[in-house]
Amino acid sequence: MASKKVGTLIKEARTEAGLTQEQLARRISGLSANDISLAERHQKNLTQEQLKQIAKITGVTQASLLNAAKGSSAKKTSGSKSSMQVTATERRLVELYREADTETRKDALKVLRGQDSLTEDILEGLLDSVQDMFSGK
Repeated sequence: MASKKVGTLIKEARTEAGLTQEQLARRISGLSANDISLAERHQKNLTQEQLKQIAKITGVTQASLLNAAKGSSAKKTSGSKSSMQVTATERRLVELYREADTETRKDALKVLRGQDSLTEDILEGLLDSVQDMFSGK
């Protein structure tokens, strides 16, 4: 039987990342949406490698999921409702996300998921600026 804590953390991480069970399962080799569902309901144990992949995809620390799977308690972050550990950078990203308007949030998620060319546009703009500086414009 899977640990209740790890199942709860998987579900929290998945929903915070805006992913369905199907979307998450498609990104992890050897897991189906049913496997994710069973794990979230504490009826299936996932391997350490699968937990690491879930952590990477959902943006939580691997330690939070691995420690929960081992049964040890993860530290709560200051002011957090979740028991997942986050870095200072992750905390700042959450703060900025919460302060942003709806369109900015949507755009940020697209960039983070690699679904938007915004990153390419920014890099092209920087390259153009550098070229202009060297050409004397």
